[in-house]
Amino acid sequence: MKKLVAIVMMLTMTVGLLAGCGSGDGDNQETGGSKNLEGKSLMIYCGAGMKEPFQKISDTFQEKTGCQMKVTFANAAQIQTQINTSKEGDMFIAGSAEELKPVKETVSKSEDLVKHIPVIAVQKGNPKNIKSIKDLAGHSVRVLIGDPDSTPIGKIAQKAFADAGIKDQVKLAATTTTAPQMTTALSAGEADAAIVWKENVKGDNVEIAEVPDMEAYIKTIPAASLSTTKDADTLKAFEAFLGTKEAKDIWTEFGYELV
Repeated sequence: MKKLVAIVMMLTMTVGLLAGCGSGDGDNQETGGSKNLEGKSLMIYCGAGMKEPFQKISDTFQEKTGCQMKVTFANAAQIQTQINTSKEGDMFIAGSAEELKPVKETVSKSEDLVKHIPVIAVQKGNPKNIKSIKDLAGHSVRVLIGDPDSTPIGKIAQKAFADAGIKDQVKLAATTTTAPQMTTALSAGEADAAIVWKENVKGDNVEIAEVPDMEAYIKTIPAASLSTTKDADTLKAFEAFLGTKEAKDIWTEFGYELV
């Protein structure tokens, strides 16, 4: 009888150990945190405006797993063309869901990551007293926007002007192909105001004008997994990592708000 009890106890312990090992592997794969992905690689496309946070996210994942991260930063139109032409890539981090439409046949699934908040950036002290979108009308205010044909922030600016009935009254100082270029130009005094993403407003010479009108144009940044991936398991590990607190904290570190 004692031998039978001992055998049962040994079997129970063995099953428990095996279950524990299986659970550990599952957790590892779910978080994407410490899974050994040496020799693996991922090709990611990311909007240029999100370069700082996403570079840190991809570097962190590479350091933790050994997976080689090959990231292309460009404007939406350039990325869309590359995806449709090359038929290559694992994921597209887009400025908004609308930017996925031209590549929708290649998107296998999409997950919202953080909010993308458009604001009106102005010179320090807001000397033009910009308090609404309509204040951007007139020849006395030089305005910068993103290229409406290639950037989501440019499309938002044009829609905001149209909705406010001032599309033909705005004096454009210039258009840019990426959002960060606008803040640089604004900081250099090349314009009085710019419609730009909140996280791109940096520098001692610029600030965000309090304009409630812009709240209607808030978007979300999606992580779109592509059907052209050549390594679904490695992509799944990175998808899981994007959902971790570590990855989310990187986004908030750079001024983004979680969805």
